[in-house]
Amino acid sequence: MKFLDQAKIYVRSGDGGDGVTAFRREKYVEFGGPDGGNGGRGGDVFFEAVANLNTLIDFRYTQHFRARKGGNGAGSDRTGAAASPVIIKVPVGTQIFDDDRETLLADLDEPGKRIMLCRGGDGGFGNANYKSSTNRSPRRSDKGWPGEERWVWLRLKLIADVGLVGMPNAGKSTFLSVVSAARPKIADYPFTTLHPQLGVVRLSVAEEFVIADIPGLIEGAHEGTGLGTRFLGHVERCAVLLHLIDGSAGDVVDTWRTIRRELTEYGGGLASKPEIIALNKNDAMTPREASARRRALEKASGASVVLISAATRQGVPELLRTIQNQVTEIRNEERDNAS
Repeated sequence: MKFLDQAKIYVRSGDGGDGVTAFRREKYVEFGGPDGGNGGRGGDVFFEAVANLNTLIDFRYTQHFRARKGGNGAGSDRTGAAASPVIIKVPVGTQIFDDDRETLLADLDEPGKRIMLCRGGDGGFGNANYKSSTNRSPRRSDKGWPGEERWVWLRLKLIADVGLVGMPNAGKSTFLSVVSAARPKIADYPFTTLHPQLGVVRLSVAEEFVIADIPGLIEGAHEGTGLGTRFLGHVERCAVLLHLIDGSAGDVVDTWRTIRRELTEYGGGLASKPEIIALNKNDAMTPREASARRRALEKASGASVVLISAATRQGVPELLRTIQNQVTEIRNEERDNAS
């Protein structure tokens, strides 16, 4: 399945049905009169977040969504049928923006969350609605009210607990494939990851977290260099950032500072998120190199650095336990604050 995290679509709710002008004409009814019914209401347009989707690829091929018009009224004071709503299903984490791509209309961040974006038009009144003591034979009936229409942008921000960031070839895809059932592309050249990947890490029956691997960042990514920072939006909702650094590449401090600078330039609160730093590819370093680079990185970052090898799984179980404890603590705090 192809991954798509942005799409522009057109939505339109249904027009209301028309009211009618009608009169009773039964042969044995002594007093006739107006009996034109009202029109039915047009269909609404809803967006609903569902848990079994993780891409907006369907909206590349279907970009126009229109609800039906309400039924017209009829004689014998019959009201037209209301049109059925159109329910557009999107992945959890989808944000809906106005056509200017800046005004946020809705954020569907929970499964089952639903919003009505376009309300169907009300039905027009039939002439029976205008009957009064001074107007016994009204011949007025109204057209239905028009529905609403708009172009909107859909932007998907994946729901994950941990965001995996780092330079290209830091071993992020290898790490994801080792700790989860995800099978990202792995190769010995940069930018093998071209779109975000999700993996579920299960430590026990009751403990699991979702990790999101995004394409690697390079210096100048916030200006569009490489793949840019487009995919950083997918880690905005994460509780923790896991910063993976290639320990065999040389200047690990400069690498760490480059990624931190790109996170700061991007904004979105990423630079202030809790960060776990892991020095990867320990199997490709001598013990002396690993120790020296770890100390230098700890001095520059002011935080402890975990030494791992994703290929051999050295240090990986301990790192996963650290991540799980921190994710659990942060999510519990968020629930307490929400209540």
